[in-house]
Amino acid sequence: MTFLWRLRKKVLKRWARNAFFPSSRVALLRMCGFTIGTDVYIADDLIIVEELADRGNITIGDRVSIAPRVTLVTSSHPNNSRTREFAPVSQGPIVIEDDAWLGAGCVILPGVRIGRGAVVGANSVVSKDVPALHVVAGHPAKTVRELTPQAGWR
Repeated sequence: MTFLWRLRKKVLKRWARNAFFPSSRVALLRMCGFTIGTDVYIADDLIIVEELADRGNITIGDRVSIAPRVTLVTSSHPNNSRTREFAPVSQGPIVIEDDAWLGAGCVILPGVRIGRGAVVGANSVVSKDVPALHVVAGHPAKTVRELTPQAGWR
C-alpha cells in the first residue's frame, strides 16, 4: 500500500507542477494529501521536496498566493552520501497561514510557519517562522517591513 501511495503522489505532484490551470494544480495537490484552503492561487512550477510516504506535512490557508518556481522543502538529507551518519537531517511540516503571499523563486525550509498576511520576497530563503503581517526578504530571509492593515481587515 505504501508503494502505491508514493507512486500516486509522485505522479500527481508532477501533473500539478505542469497543470495548465491553477485550479487544477490545487485539486491535484489536495489529492496528494496536502491541506489547501479556498481561493488559493498556485502558479507554475511549484516544487515540493518531501518524503513521499509523509502525509499532512503541508498546510496552506485560505487566499494564499504562491508565485512561480516556489520550493517547499519538508525533508532534506544527504541521501546515500557517507556523511549521512553525521550530517544534519532536517524535517518538519510547513504551514502557510491565510492571506500569505510567497514571491517567485522563494524557498521555504522544513518546520517553517508563514504567518497570516505575511509576504515572502522573491528568491528569499526562509529558514525561520515569519510573523503575521511581516515582509521578509534575503538569504536567510529577515523582516524588512511590517504591514499595517486598513480598518476592517480581519
